[in-house]
Amino acid sequence: MKQPPDSTLRGRGASSAPPHRYARLAREPFDDGWAQEEEASPAPPTEVRWEEARSAITTNRSPDLGFDRSLNPYRGCEHGCAYCYARPMHAWLDLSPGLDFERIIIARRHLAERLREELARPSYRPAPIALGTATDAWQPVERKLGLTRAVLEVLAEARHPWSVVTKGSGILRDLDLIAPMAASGLCEVYVTLTTLDAELARRLEPRAASPRRRLEVIAALAQAGVPVGVSLAPQIPFLTEDMEAVLTAAAEAGAVGAFMSILRLPHELEGIFDDWLQRHFPERRERILARLRELHGGALDGPFGARFRGQGPWAELLAQRFAIARRRVGLDRPLPPLAVHLFRPPAKRAGEPVQQALF
Repeated sequence: MKQPPDSTLRGRGASSAPPHRYARLAREPFDDGWAQEEEASPAPPTEVRWEEARSAITTNRSPDLGFDRSLNPYRGCEHGCAYCYARPMHAWLDLSPGLDFERIIIARRHLAERLREELARPSYRPAPIALGTATDAWQPVERKLGLTRAVLEVLAEARHPWSVVTKGSGILRDLDLIAPMAASGLCEVYVTLTTLDAELARRLEPRAASPRRRLEVIAALAQAGVPVGVSLAPQIPFLTEDMEAVLTAAAEAGAVGAFMSILRLPHELEGIFDDWLQRHFPERRERILARLRELHGGALDGPFGARFRGQGPWAELLAQRFAIARRRVGLDRPLPPLAVHLFRPPAKRAGEPVQQALF
């Protein structure tokens, strides 16, 4: 495989911090004649910034999503996946969806306390909460900050169902909380595995766990009794071409379900991913972008209701291929439904007696 050019920052998915769509000013690089003589700059370190969480649960009515509520302990993600659809959300913070998204992580202070307050409201009605839908709940910074674990402690106390999609091996640190909840039907986990090609994964998802390690996570979760599936998201034409091998390996590790989605490039992500392709796979760039447009009706992001599954003949063929491969290894069954009836409002403050169940 061709080596990436010198402009690639080791351990980062993006190589620059392009201006976001709300920016009033933009910076443009220029050649002053010194670039070739200077040593390459090291990758910028991760910076954690704190914000006070005003609320915990976010609701949605999107036809593209299989859940109506979510919770994100962080904004931004150290994994630095070049394809992440959440990158443009950093523009809302006046930060670049490029390097800033993966190096400036916003940690949400007192998030668990806000969650406790919301679950304790008399008007609250439970339904599964999707964790980490715009970040990874077990990205590297979680080891130090423990925001996700604090959230899990509240969910465990309230016997509230939840689900998560993650690439982080750090989830195994919290098995002491997760396994008992799984035994009561309160949680399910999907581990994202886009490819088994370790070199491709290192470039595409530079700070996520390796494919081998993610298979070990699937195995450990399954052994602990946690319902676990594999996420092949996103599928990138002419790049992630080992779908059948991924499904087979996941099934052998203990996965019991699987889903996939097609790459979409909303807002600034179009330029960020295009830059990544030019640095890593310039010979495939035009074919990949052309096929993505065919999958999204001529654009690089589809309309509501088809953003993740695509449309047209190529999308149908990919869906058929996935269905056949999934059925062949026994991953075509949905994970068991999560138990909603066990919910009981938590104490309004940590350490107080738990309220009686409403259901």
